[in-house]
Amino acid sequence: MKKIVFISILLLISNFLNAQTLKAASYSTIGYIKANGTIQNSSYATVGYIKNDGTIQNSSYATIGYIKSNGAIQNNSYATVGYVKNDGTIQNSSYATIGYIKDNGTVQNSSYATIGYAKGIDKKWAAVAFFFFKLISND
Repeated sequence: MKKIVFISILLLISNFLNAQTLKAASYSTIGYIKANGTIQNSSYATVGYIKNDGTIQNSSYATIGYIKSNGAIQNNSYATVGYVKNDGTIQNSSYATIGYIKDNGTVQNSSYATIGYAKGIDKKWAAVAFFFFKLISND
């Protein structure tokens, strides 16, 4: 029984170590994105998933969108809702800039005001969480 408890604790710790933290501008934790694409809120409740093929799902596994390899973000009807450029510029479907994700993980709105932090998180994944599908609450 002690071995089972110990292994369970190790798995739980491993699960948390593989998650990257999403933070608000105030540095408060607003969520986590795990290496397997699971998105959790600050209470560790699962709010969505990003699959390896770019499919974005809500917590009920319903598809709500797609991340394309060219940086396009699409809704579940395949309509493009925005773009994530390689330099971290976030654009809406009309190509207007709505934000930025810097190489250091700082997330900014179109006025360059910091709205959060996503250090170590793929820019496309961070854009999905902060700008497009708002799977987490940002203060």
